[in-house]
Amino acid sequence: MTPALEIVDVSHHFGAVQALRSVSLTVPRGGFTALLGVNGAGKTTLFSLITRLYNNRSGVIRVGGHDLRREPRRALARLGVVFQSRAMDADLTIRQNLIYHASLHGIPGRLARPRIAEVLAQVDLADRAEARVTALSGGQARRAEIARALIHRPDLLLLDEATVGLDVKSRAEVLALTRRLIERDGVSALWATHIMDEIAPDDDLVVLHQGAVLRQGRAAQIAGGQGLTRAFLDMTGVAP
Repeated sequence: MTPALEIVDVSHHFGAVQALRSVSLTVPRGGFTALLGVNGAGKTTLFSLITRLYNNRSGVIRVGGHDLRREPRRALARLGVVFQSRAMDADLTIRQNLIYHASLHGIPGRLARPRIAEVLAQVDLADRAEARVTALSGGQARRAEIARALIHRPDLLLLDEATVGLDVKSRAEVLALTRRLIERDGVSALWATHIMDEIAPDDDLVVLHQGAVLRQGRAAQIAGGQGLTRAFLDMTGVAP
């Protein structure tokens, strides 16, 4: 089966600074892949390349088998993205935001209305559709961002530090929602994080450090008998 995401030998520079060094990784279909790295490891730069905020000049990025440089529209149509920074207008309601984002994806109003109801139900916000974003809790706002990312039925969700700034309960809810979307709706997810306890033993794990992939495999295998935190410290020399 074609992977949800393939990255092969991708590097990126900001002037003389090398942010990514020959990065290769795979996100399988219908699975949860954690991208683990401390701040500055290159996670956000990698996401910016996958979403074409930056142009990849080396290596290959394929989304659902579509080469990002040769077939950008087809590749990007398969992506739903939740960035660290908020993408919803805080002064509008959730429904108004979703109508706007549906239009950006070319979804006409007659199709947008039932689709909005569907994604709000998926993220447990059906009763908050008319609430302004400013009135939402941190966890609710993050779930609304996920609803926005789902509006065009993507195959792959990219979530860049999606739980930053949330309390423990809201973090757990957003993580559980992402896992439920994978299990119930068959989407794939690349979950960028620096928080160890967001990673389950059976998760596919990519360890990114100083712009390079150090390991990819099942989290339990990478952790070995010493635990993931100790294994990460041994690989990188820094505490997560």
